[in-house]
Amino acid sequence: MPIEIREARTRREMKQFVRFGNKLYEGNEYFCPQLEFDELDTLNPKKNPAFEVCESIYYTAWRDGRMVGRIAGIVNREANQHWGVKKVRFGWFDFVDDPEVSRALLDKVVAWGKSKGMDTLNGPVGFTDFDHQGLLLEGYEYNSPMASLYNYPYYVKHFDDYGLTKESDWIEFRIFPPKDVPERLERIANIVMDKYHLKVDKVRSGKEAIRKYGHQFFDVVDKAYMPLYNYSPLTQRQKEHYTNMYIPLVNYDFATIITNEQDEIVGFGVGMPDISAALRRCRGRLFPFGFVHVLRALKAKRFEDFDLLLIAVRPDYQNKGVNAIFFHDQIKYFNQYGVLRAETTSILETNAKNQANWEHFDRIQHKRRRAYVKSI
Repeated sequence: MPIEIREARTRREMKQFVRFGNKLYEGNEYFCPQLEFDELDTLNPKKNPAFEVCESIYYTAWRDGRMVGRIAGIVNREANQHWGVKKVRFGWFDFVDDPEVSRALLDKVVAWGKSKGMDTLNGPVGFTDFDHQGLLLEGYEYNSPMASLYNYPYYVKHFDDYGLTKESDWIEFRIFPPKDVPERLERIANIVMDKYHLKVDKVRSGKEAIRKYGHQFFDVVDKAYMPLYNYSPLTQRQKEHYTNMYIPLVNYDFATIITNEQDEIVGFGVGMPDISAALRRCRGRLFPFGFVHVLRALKAKRFEDFDLLLIAVRPDYQNKGVNAIFFHDQIKYFNQYGVLRAETTSILETNAKNQANWEHFDRIQHKRRRAYVKSI
């Protein structure tokens, strides 16, 4: 039977679109199911402030009455203007191992992108850097945290056969925290704090963090990440949205806020317990009982695996050793909670400054992922 491509528009069709991503990987011990309500909100122009600068389209592929693939097409006007490109992005791209399916889905995004005046296909990426990005090339045998994209190995051949080529790679590390703060790290942290008159503000709740700093966190992210691959500058509404969404969820033992003499945030780092096992138990659905597993994982006082989500330093404080302060602060909490392994998020292979963050730790570089492009 031929492949039928449908555009997903209605609430029911969007639920099918979202659920396919989790269903395709059922039984895979390394895949972390995505929360359905969060995915639906991300793809909804009424819920996601990225649509101030983006537009999108969603396609599903069907054969013999069964859904066999999905893809999102995205045009981010702000990012295109910032980088001087005309890219149509693709993301949420999942499919059975059938080249007719992957080709048909990509062809639909290409046609849509051309109708919008685009000349380059780029992916897998999302609306912004806060969405999943990068096709997994190495590390299929390692757990995929909630913040990371996972895919089957056969995806790579489909990308190659379509004529997509490398534009940028990211690498990821597994870190093994030491039992004590390394002497050199402690010395650097103390020197940097003294020299630049910095201090660590250990706020105890999201309410306190928002009251003291508002959306300063994402002002710092915006400035720190602006030069990095494909970055889309954040609008004011996005900063407010991400502040209200993420800041209340943090365990503030694992949030390090570094401020200067003017009480401005010059850098911050944050992480969370790995909750992928809880999400596998509830299959990405919080209700009726999935939220119990997720809350239990988030509130745990002992856990072995940790996700290092974000480190951002204001450009005028970069290359001054500020990152040492993060780890000087965090190591004691790793030991307090029993953390044995910490996973970094994706780091551009060209980002030597970020990679240098981990030089004080035993580590392995265990994953690699790629963003592809093709002229259309």
